[in-house]
Amino acid sequence: MDQAAALYIVPTPIGNFADMSSRAIEVLNQVSLIACEDTRHSGRLLSHYGIETRKTALHDHNERDRAQWIVEQLQSGQSVALISDAGTPLISDPGYHLVKHVRDAGHKVIPLPGPCAAITALSASGLPSDRFSFEGFLPAKEKGRIDKLTALKEDPRTLIFYESPHRIVHSLTSIVAALGADRQIVMAREVTKTFETFLSGTAEDVLAMVTADENQQKGEIVIMCHGFAQADDEAIPKVAIDTLTLLAGELPLKKAAAIAAQIHGFKKNALYKIGLELGL
Repeated sequence: MDQAAALYIVPTPIGNFADMSSRAIEVLNQVSLIACEDTRHSGRLLSHYGIETRKTALHDHNERDRAQWIVEQLQSGQSVALISDAGTPLISDPGYHLVKHVRDAGHKVIPLPGPCAAITALSASGLPSDRFSFEGFLPAKEKGRIDKLTALKEDPRTLIFYESPHRIVHSLTSIVAALGADRQIVMAREVTKTFETFLSGTAEDVLAMVTADENQQKGEIVIMCHGFAQADDEAIPKVAIDTLTLLAGELPLKKAAAIAAQIHGFKKNALYKIGLELGL
């Protein structure tokens, strides 16, 4: 470990204690202080590995106030590790304000690689993983969920959400309403734990499976939605392309595409793209 005092960002297992890295154990043993989201929760993991380092609580309600105190510990030469209840800190967990405060004060922040439920679930989902957007937890109220999902409806990236057991049916219902019943999704539950489950299919199918089985409404949950897929050019009939071609002979392509889209009920961007490909 580096000799200079630093803040270490240390991921912890998301379920299976065996996923704790040897480097993480070494750092947690050698730092002077471990900042935990919940000291009692983390105490079980630390006890399992015989880590007796002093702990302090750092959570959503005290992070801003605690950040300056931790900077003072660093200034006195004591290294500090930050851990959350599970997974990589700051990913839908506290830590952003602390890290910013520490960096602004000129101290080193050293991240360790490790478990993250979103990435672990995505790797086994079978959904496109070259581009994705982690969106954290959906809003608790229905209107907020619908508004959030509607804003993401045409995002081409795979969308990743965390969800709590008592809201999973409500969130899946909102996904069906906002993204469409046919949107392909994968729901990962209890990843790395004994009852790990992956459900996949249309949003409507997954909602039906979860509604019918109360066991699927328990544990830690990751929802992954296939990104918006633009209709294939072949899905636009020849009559619409003929209209576009005729209009483009008299109007700018953007205007022609807008009128043709209105006449035939297609997206103007799709028709505009075809027009460009045809050199209209």
